[in-house]
Amino acid sequence: MSYTPDDVEFLATHATDITAAAATLELTKKSQLRDAAALKDRFGEHGRAVSELLHARRSGKLPAHWLMDHDSAQQATPPAVAAYRARFLREQGVRLVHDLTCSIGTEGQAFKPGEYVGSDLDASRVAMARHNIEHPVFRADALTTTTSAQVCIADPARRAGGNRITKLDQLLPPLPALIDAHPSLAIKCAPGIDHSEWAGLASVVSVDGGVKETCLYTPDLSAGLDKRAVVIRHGHTDVIDSDVPEGELPEAGPVGRFVIDPDGAIVRAGLVRHFAAREGLHQLDPRIAYLTGERLPAGTSGFEFIEEVPMRKLKAAMAAHDVGSLEILVRGQDVDPDQLRKKLKLKGSTAKTLVITRIGSQGVALLCGPRVVSSEGNYAP
Repeated sequence: MSYTPDDVEFLATHATDITAAAATLELTKKSQLRDAAALKDRFGEHGRAVSELLHARRSGKLPAHWLMDHDSAQQATPPAVAAYRARFLREQGVRLVHDLTCSIGTEGQAFKPGEYVGSDLDASRVAMARHNIEHPVFRADALTTTTSAQVCIADPARRAGGNRITKLDQLLPPLPALIDAHPSLAIKCAPGIDHSEWAGLASVVSVDGGVKETCLYTPDLSAGLDKRAVVIRHGHTDVIDSDVPEGELPEAGPVGRFVIDPDGAIVRAGLVRHFAAREGLHQLDPRIAYLTGERLPAGTSGFEFIEEVPMRKLKAAMAAHDVGSLEILVRGQDVDPDQLRKKLKLKGSTAKTLVITRIGSQGVALLCGPRVVSSEGNYAP
């Protein structure tokens, strides 16, 4: 549910009582109706708002004392992503940013006093942001110029009519209108947005294996780059850029000691070959994202190659290698891992990995050992 401004004021002024009430409740899916009834008895007409707040806080994404509802908590930029963006903007010489769609203030956590102002059209979210962060926050339309900030951050709607927005010309508010109103922009988009037509930098960010967003920076903020992958794992940040000349990018080649499935940010940014060039790896096929080589780069995991198996002989190969549990990865082939696992009827005692992909025009199955972590770093999955 969305809060009214009156709800927000109530939640802010009854924080201690709400914390005490939370300690007496189970706050599980099973207890939801019982908890809601108890909160209504205790808080009257604001019981639903208190219930919403307590369940939203259970995500653990944001500080426990913050005001939030379910939607704003789910939509919130992860703190690690906001922190990276703040560092990047500082590196470009930016000293004041205006977050045009600040929601409950998650982006503001990453900025020091005097570096950030926020605004939003939703009065309730403005009120929550004022409670959550120590920055100026006010109500305004994202297409209105209201500050003298050097750079504006915008988070256009990611869905329209119930469908996920995948193209730049579908963004709401429209991209041309945003750029006309605010020429220097960092535009937060869904990870799967098609950024092939974007003139500036498209930076795809993942956190602990999950791709969180694609941020589009206008050319003045792009540092001469068009693509970047930012891989954040266990507090460590790895950046892969599109600054390797085409002639220095590796060609596809034979299977090496390890098979590696690159982080999703690298794949979505279109920088698989750039990552391979940096790490001494190469692709199995120029159209497929799997990499191979003689080592696992720091911060990654992969699979030690055993043998290539014809698809029609998979069951016999599983028996020959005494396979009892199998991780199945698929790219470039129409194979359902769960259905295949059932068909193989595994009965062995060892764990293995099966990488099903395409090399040239042929579908191939690469039998590998279980997932192993690089010995070059201790922050891999």
